[in-house]
Amino acid sequence: MPLIKLILVLICLACALPTQAKRQFYEVEYQTAWCNANNGQMEYVLDDNSRVDCLLPEYAIEFDFADKWAEGVGQSLYYGLKTKRKPGIVLIMENNSDEIHLKKIELLSQKYGIKIWTMKLEELK
Repeated sequence: MPLIKLILVLICLACALPTQAKRQFYEVEYQTAWCNANNGQMEYVLDDNSRVDCLLPEYAIEFDFADKWAEGVGQSLYYGLKTKRKPGIVLIMENNSDEIHLKKIELLSQKYGIKIWTMKLEELK
């Protein structure tokens, strides 16, 4: 399956998945802490006005809560392509049940060269 079709399928899948209504912290709080700790550039704006959550010299990184893993895959691939950097995802793990989502994303990360980091709730407390 060509990469663009995979990205479109993953984005459609992500839109169909239910999202967790209550979060401990907002995504931007995780993003700010991690990106600052790694000397990244937050909210890097692309030529189409899309925003990369955190841009590093080697990676274009998308942050997503674990239950939105599929959306993160599509966005990271797109951002990597647009910035000529490797795609990366910081998967936000708020509870033990998020491990199932990590396993899903790890399968795709191996096939498509996406670097995965995880960030847990304890890292913001």
